Amino acid sequence: MTTKKVERRIKIKHRIRKNVYGTAERPRMSVFRSNKQIYVQVINDDEGKTIAAASSLGLEAMPKKEQAAKVGELVAKNAQAAGVTAVVFDRNGYLYHGRVKELADAARKGGLKF
Repeated sequence: MTTKKVERRIKIKHRIRKNVYGTAERPRMSVFRSNKQIYVQVINDDEGKTIAAASSLGLEAMPKKEQAAKVGELVAKNAQAAGVTAVVFDRNGYLYHGRVKELADAARKGGLKF
């Protein structure tokens, strides 16, 4: 059973995904945020493969916004190691503030171009 909040996020997610598509040149950087963790993947939708990923697992000792910033730095480093410099950002239905914004800003500082 889904709540109205989850249904709303899923509607927003579908609206975003109509327009956001990852290619080999500019893969999609998708964010998933749970109550305790934050996960991010860099995905090539042409092949359906994950190029790079990072998560906040093991970073529970620090505040959530700092976790998100650390995950942004990690995914930028992992993506650059895989040869990716530019991505399209998929916020996955979440509002662009708080942890999602911290992650995106840290990924930009890490060298990824949105």
